[in-house]
Amino acid sequence: MSAPIANARPKPDDVLVGIAEYATRCEIQSREAYNTARYCLMDTLGCGLEALEYPACTKLLGPVVPGTVVPNGARVPGTQFQLDPVQAAFNIGAMIRWLDFNDTWLAAEWGHPSDNLGGILAAADWISRTRLAQGKKPLAMRDVLTAMIKAHEIQGVLALENSFNRVGLDHVVLVKVASTAVVAHLIGCSHDEVINAVSQAWVDGQSLRTYRHAPNTGSRKSWAAGDATARAVRLALISKTGEMGYPSVLSAKGWGFYDVLFKGRKFKLQRPYGSYVMENVLFKISYPAEFHSQTAVECAMDIHAELKKPGRKPADIKRITIRTHEACIRIIDKQGPLANPADRDHCIQYMVAVPILYGRLTAADYEDTVAADPAIDALRAKIVCVEDKGFTRDYHDPAKRSIANALRVEFRDGKSLGEFVCEYPIGHKRRRKEGLPLLVTKFRTNLARRFPAKQQQAILELCLDAGRLERTPVNEFVDLFVI
Repeated sequence: MSAPIANARPKPDDVLVGIAEYATRCEIQSREAYNTARYCLMDTLGCGLEALEYPACTKLLGPVVPGTVVPNGARVPGTQFQLDPVQAAFNIGAMIRWLDFNDTWLAAEWGHPSDNLGGILAAADWISRTRLAQGKKPLAMRDVLTAMIKAHEIQGVLALENSFNRVGLDHVVLVKVASTAVVAHLIGCSHDEVINAVSQAWVDGQSLRTYRHAPNTGSRKSWAAGDATARAVRLALISKTGEMGYPSVLSAKGWGFYDVLFKGRKFKLQRPYGSYVMENVLFKISYPAEFHSQTAVECAMDIHAELKKPGRKPADIKRITIRTHEACIRIIDKQGPLANPADRDHCIQYMVAVPILYGRLTAADYEDTVAADPAIDALRAKIVCVEDKGFTRDYHDPAKRSIANALRVEFRDGKSLGEFVCEYPIGHKRRRKEGLPLLVTKFRTNLARRFPAKQQQAILELCLDAGRLERTPVNEFVDLFVI
């Protein structure tokens, strides 16, 4: 006769408690974190505005039922949509991620922590408008920046030592978990309700990575984070009603996340939650390219400059060797036909070939019109990747977190250009002084895509004034982005 199953309700898993403690009780003291979050806010919204130029993105936006307008609903920047906070989170999240141009975090797991802004901004805007309608005080943009810092930290710390991609799961699971925690706190959930909400996020069946990899790479990778942060808002709202949670969702024998989806391993936490991730986050400033390729693209631009000199041209190239780190090879080393823009921006050979040939890499360069140039595929076929174990070690080293690539060009006549090496991309913390002015320029460019000059200037002046931005009511900030 089998033993009866123990049915004593366990205490919540330590991971759940740690996330809830941080989300509800930790006060962020780092001025550097708030300053970086302000630049992150600018860059993230700018990426969303650029995405509005692409019909493949805009066809997914708006209410579920066309024509629906939600009283006191959240507004979607760059549009006239006013939606419930769940659908607004999907809209904003999809815009942010569409062009693979927002920030990045690289560790055992990678991802884009600013994806969480979809849920954070939608929830904060909706709450603020609802409070105003009730004669109450709205949230301020400092609350949004705080939530961004905390969402970055939850996602990033969980990613440091825990590889979800190695078990076939997509990194947006961490967007869902981080967004759930900070949004639940924003909407007024108690500590215990935040635990319940986060448990619901883990209990969900998680997204497979198949839409990011050959032979199925496709555009879902551009809206998956929007889906995750929208689901987070929904779970937070459910938990706010007092809906129960699942305390051993991670550790339950046989039925918990660890046993079902993580090969029986428990999560490892390298460091306590603070503000480390926001302070060290990687910005994509110059190129809308998967981040493992950013330094390779910088090298490719240098090669393009060399090939403009007399006596050398791309047709003379026999072989290009990319010395790189293991994660790059696993994710974006790709040969053969590329089916769509999502396929191309996850192929390092494509992202190197285009700047070598044209001296640029823009979002438009992933579209069919550019990809039709046979010179791109001809050059791609000559590019091979090899792992440099030192680069791989430095990629994981907390003191370095480099994303190194080195490109060596060999010609048919036996000569070469030597090797072009770049360890830290322009968006790395080690290059902040060099990078932030360029990030502001990128933001200016993206504002000009959507707004008249006076509106652009009002937004830019507010975002560059840290104190005034932090005091600004969320709804007033978002209203600046309405067309």
